[in-house]
Amino acid sequence: MTRHPLSHAPAPDIDAFQAIAERAWADLPAAFRQMCGRVEIRVQDFAEDEVLADLGIDNPFELSGLYHGVDLTQRSVADPSPEPDRVFLYRRPILDEWAERGDVSLYDLIAHVLVHEIGHHFGLSDEAMHEIEDRAAKEE
Repeated sequence: MTRHPLSHAPAPDIDAFQAIAERAWADLPAAFRQMCGRVEIRVQDFAEDEVLADLGIDNPFELSGLYHGVDLTQRSVADPSPEPDRVFLYRRPILDEWAERGDVSLYDLIAHVLVHEIGHHFGLSDEAMHEIEDRAAKEE
């Protein structure tokens, strides 16, 4: 069995994880980032208890990311949002998934969760995004 070169590396702390997320954001096509407008990326170890309760999630490891804001399909010029939209990436659940899978780089997994949450910014449902991912996988 071949070991991943980072299999013995310590898990990145919040600052290092944030840097990976920002690199993943910067690596997205410029036109895509421009269409997103003001989106902040925030990294936390876990979602706050109130967020988990609102979503009906008992286990904090079940939530790896969250979009917080008014998606583009619901925006109105007459009622602009005073705050930027935010994408939360939850470090511990993402690290657990990365360790359990062992078939994807941490950068790729963070980028995947980031793009998935940005999909919500564009008004896409989880089901729609899974369908897009499934179609893309078939085309590879």
